[in-house]
Amino acid sequence: MRAVVVDRYGPPDVQRLEDVERPIPKADEVLIKIYATTVTRTDCGIRGAKPFFIRFIFGVRRPKQRILGTELAGEIEAVGAAVSLFAVGDPVFGSTAAFQSGTHAEFVCIPESGPLAHKPVGMTFEEAASVTDGAILALMCLESVKPQSGQTILVYGASGSIGTAGVQLAKHFGADVTAVCRTKNVELVRSLGADRVIDYTQEDFTKNGETYDVIFDAVGKHSFSRCKGSLKRGGAYVATDGLGNAFLALWTSRVGNKRVLFPIPPHYTKKNVLLLKELIEAGKYRAVIDRCYPLEEIVEATRYVETEQKTGNVVLTIDAG
Repeated sequence: MRAVVVDRYGPPDVQRLEDVERPIPKADEVLIKIYATTVTRTDCGIRGAKPFFIRFIFGVRRPKQRILGTELAGEIEAVGAAVSLFAVGDPVFGSTAAFQSGTHAEFVCIPESGPLAHKPVGMTFEEAASVTDGAILALMCLESVKPQSGQTILVYGASGSIGTAGVQLAKHFGADVTAVCRTKNVELVRSLGADRVIDYTQEDFTKNGETYDVIFDAVGKHSFSRCKGSLKRGGAYVATDGLGNAFLALWTSRVGNKRVLFPIPPHYTKKNVLLLKELIEAGKYRAVIDRCYPLEEIVEATRYVETEQKTGNVVLTIDAG
């Protein structure tokens, strides 16, 4: 099968298309023919070994897993002897488990008990492939603050993969949502359900006098010190990036009345994928896609993701032929 292979850490150019052996499903696994996948900021971080400590998880000298990619949508090609939830030909979507990858390829094996479900009715493979990563990360972050009706939540970076998911999921939980994004995405973010939208090129939310129960930094570009004054007493700054936030989470859990939360590791579960499928089919969640590239243009797709200017998700399509 064709796959994008990475044998060393480095810039986008270290990725190359290569013929590799097709995986064989174990008794409890399904083999999926992938029609669409994505390039995420996590993929970029692993490939570039940024931050450096990533090497201690994914390989000190070189990546342990040669094929990156976590999200997918496709069709069941074969099933293991013990599989009962899926059958050959079923359209599916989902993700690999935490700290696993392999979807930048024509085929991948995933346990049937893993973060995988039947594709939502009426959704394209491209749309379905761009659901799970950002939404599951956003869901994990929101669950850390026990979301409830009437809670005031500010989502910073509301037009990215995690941010667009965070706005929609926060509204699902009944929160009052303020979203922060740049000018060109204001109407998009408003259409996702945000109660109000702040254009960060025109207004600094940390200086407008408003306070919130939760500030959810979906792009890792703010800091607790900058946001602290915009939190209500007992409020929480929820981080998605920055190792320093892990230490702040420990410190603020003991000192002060405003907390830093840094939910790790990610929880990629079938339960979460099924929740997303339910919300999609009920018309309460939609995927946001910026650009689609064929698998052969993985380097160009990655370069675009690394501009940090993408809106929603960047999809890779794989020829089904």
